[in-house]
Amino acid sequence: MEAIHLENLEFSYDGETPVLKGISLDIPKGSYTAIVGHNGSGKSTLAKLLIGLLEPSKGTIEVLGQKLTEQSAPEIRDHVGIVFQNPDNQFIGSTVADDIAFGLENHCVPTEDMQRLIEENAAKVGMLDYLNAEPTNLSGGQKQRVAIAGILAMSPDILIFDESTSMLDPQGKASVNAQIRKLNKEKNITILSITHDMDEAAQAEHMVVLEKGKVFAQGRPEDVFEDEAMMKKLKLDLPFALKASNAFRKYGLVDKPSLTLDALMEDVCRLK
Repeated sequence: MEAIHLENLEFSYDGETPVLKGISLDIPKGSYTAIVGHNGSGKSTLAKLLIGLLEPSKGTIEVLGQKLTEQSAPEIRDHVGIVFQNPDNQFIGSTVADDIAFGLENHCVPTEDMQRLIEENAAKVGMLDYLNAEPTNLSGGQKQRVAIAGILAMSPDILIFDESTSMLDPQGKASVNAQIRKLNKEKNITILSITHDMDEAAQAEHMVVLEKGKVFAQGRPEDVFEDEAMMKKLKLDLPFALKASNAFRKYGLVDKPSLTLDALMEDVCRLK
């Protein structure tokens, strides 16, 4: 069973100008998929469609084998967590702890388990010391960490990140991305990362490139990035690790490309 199945999905905000144009995709259960593309390519619109915030003009969406409709949306949302780019849109509680607890309460988590889950997930994103802070007093990056912690605490079957690390500093991004990979590998949670960050996309198992509302390319990140002419045409950058690795390869220092910083550091250590 696919985690997400899209068939001939179309959408328009005004009924005239199409934003998504006949998208068909399968997201395997337990996979880590990155969806990339420039602003206006349809990435965030797709995220909203997947949880029923928008209704498609045409086509079908199936989540964990169930067709997404107005009637089935509440049940499907119990299995899907989403973190948006702007964390202010997701705050409910008067403190960080209250905000993380909100989703747990809606999922009827026993009271005796809540504090442990709140602290565990706040610690995962480096916000354990801010549990009593008011969200309005936090920086943009800190707010985003809290929003991510609230979703992580609910342990959904599918996690959608819609540019959710865009407000974090490099260290924060690395920490959150490491946690995302851990959830995918250890908890078998399906990850869908909608991003313009190519370094983040390089860590995925599968990559989908959207352009003007259509699927322009898809495949393993290493295969998609190999087509440098296409990436240049779409004005999409290559991951830093791959650019550095390509420079090493040019001078015969390494044999194969490295997509991630970890792999690049291994190559550097071997060179030393």
